[in-house]
Amino acid sequence: MNRRWSWGRWRTWGAGGAAAWLCGWWWGQARAWAAPAPLPGVHLDIGAGSSPAAVSATVEILLLITVLSIAPGILVLMTCFTRIVVVFAFVRNALSLQQTPPNQVLVGLALFLTLFVMQPTIAAVNRDAVQPYMAGKITQSEALARAEIPIKRFMAKETRPQDLQLFLSYRHLPKPKTVDDIPLVALVPAYTISELKTAFQMGFMIYIPFLIIDMVVATTLMSMGMMMLPPAMISLPFKVLLFVMVDGWYLVVKSLLTGYA
Repeated sequence: MNRRWSWGRWRTWGAGGAAAWLCGWWWGQARAWAAPAPLPGVHLDIGAGSSPAAVSATVEILLLITVLSIAPGILVLMTCFTRIVVVFAFVRNALSLQQTPPNQVLVGLALFLTLFVMQPTIAAVNRDAVQPYMAGKITQSEALARAEIPIKRFMAKETRPQDLQLFLSYRHLPKPKTVDDIPLVALVPAYTISELKTAFQMGFMIYIPFLIIDMVVATTLMSMGMMMLPPAMISLPFKVLLFVMVDGWYLVVKSLLTGYA
C-alpha cells in the first residue's frame, strides 16, 4: 500500500512539475513575442554632388522611374491596345458569354497583338533615339524629341482630323504644318477617341449576326408558346456554333491587323 501510494505521489508531482515548466516556457515566449522588435534606422542625406556626371545620372534615374510609373497609361493611350481590347470585349458580350474567355486571356492576347502591330514603331524609336543616346551621340532632350516622331506618325495616321481639331481649337493652338509639329498634349486624346469610335463601329458590325439569332430564337419560342423559357439559353449554343463555323477569332484578328496596315 505504501509503495503504491508513493508511486502515485511521484507521478502526481512529476505531472505537476511538467505543467509548471510548460507554463513558464510559454510565459517566457509570450514576453519575448510581446517585446518590441528593433526598427532599422533610415538615414537620408542631401548634399552636394561629387561631380556633374553623378548628378546627371541621379536625375536620369528619377526620370526613368517616373516614366515607368506612367507606362500603363502610355500602353493604353498611345498604342493600338485600346481598340483591340474593346473589340474583344464586344465579341464576348455579343456571344452572351460572361467570363469566357477570361479577362486575363483577352488582355494577354491584346497585349501581344499590340506588340506585333507596334513593332515597326518600337524599332524606329530604338534605332533613332535609344541607340544613339546609349552610345553618347545625342543628349537626353534630343533622344526624347527623336522618340516622339515615330509615335506621332503612328497615332496621326489613325486619328480623325475633326478629333484633332477639337483639341487644337480648345487650346487655341495653330494648325500644325507637319505631323511632327503636332503637340502630344492634343494628339494623344484625339487618337484615343478616334480609336474608341473605330472600336465601337467594329463592335456594332460584330453584334448584328448574333442579334439576328436572338430575334429568331425569341420569335420561335414565342410562337411555340414557350414564353417562360429564356431565349438566351437557347440562342447561346447557336451563337457559339456560328462563331466557330466562320472561324470568328481569325476574322476578328484579321480585321484588327488590316486596320493598321
